Amino acid sequence: MNMKFTEETLRSWTYPPSDSEEAKLQNAERLVKETIASAATLQYRPIKVFCQGSYANDTNIRLDSDIDVNINYTGAFYYDLPYGMTKEQFGLGEPSTYSYEQFKNDVESALVAKFGRQNVKRKNKCLTVKENTYRAEIDVVPTWKHRWYRQGGTYAEGVVLFADKDGGKVINYPLQHIENGKKKNADTLRRFKGLVRIFKKINVKMEEDGFYNNPNISSFLLECLVWNCPNTVFINHDTWSQRVKEAIIFLYNKTKNETDACKDWGEVSDLLYLFHGGRKWSKQDANTHLLKMWNYMEY
Repeated sequence: MNMKFTEETLRSWTYPPSDSEEAKLQNAERLVKETIASAATLQYRPIKVFCQGSYANDTNIRLDSDIDVNINYTGAFYYDLPYGMTKEQFGLGEPSTYSYEQFKNDVESALVAKFGRQNVKRKNKCLTVKENTYRAEIDVVPTWKHRWYRQGGTYAEGVVLFADKDGGKVINYPLQHIENGKKKNADTLRRFKGLVRIFKKINVKMEEDGFYNNPNISSFLLECLVWNCPNTVFINHDTWSQRVKEAIIFLYNKTKNETDACKDWGEVSDLLYLFHGGRKWSKQDANTHLLKMWNYMEY
């Protein structure tokens, strides 16, 4: 089988970042937790601090290893109800007097006091702390709890944020994502996360080589695509070269325009659809990317 990269190279791409990079990530996480725990406006509020994204999911690659830290206010929650039902039917009370906007402002003030105004940038959906020789760049994401209620009264609990620019609501399920990723990795002989890293690295290499670049193809999307591959793709093949090849074939065929085979695919959390409404990527983006991957890898 012809291939652009040796098996040894592909295997090296399955490994997590080096020890020095890992130390910078850990320092970033610890500093944010200490900052929030000591902030006068936040230290007595109920808050859960946890990592999310590729670092927390253990799918980060070398040179692409900023850290996402979720600062989740747990003293109140937003919610979505089934169509036609009221909050009284679910026993929900009055809104909190503490707002999401005030919470994000308090988080920003705490970060500025710790790291300095010049090192903290407020963005539309997060607050970024610049990297240095000691820590990785940190995207701090202030969120509240969110409940998605079902007809019977049960709910899925995630997190929600509101964008600065238009107040747009963004709901995610990062903790479910982490757990489902761990399960997929266990079910695939610990090969799922390695294949995700290879897909991410190929994307970086294609861009570096000027071969292909679509800004809609995010690391998150690539991880979700690999997660939707059947376990046989990981288990039934002896080499990383073959696993990459089989994954591309499966995903390309399922994302063709003439088929609806991927319309019900979910994110790794399995609580949000991957190709439904409001996404920056489309099924066609994914399909084209997979074809470019195939050609780039010279299969």
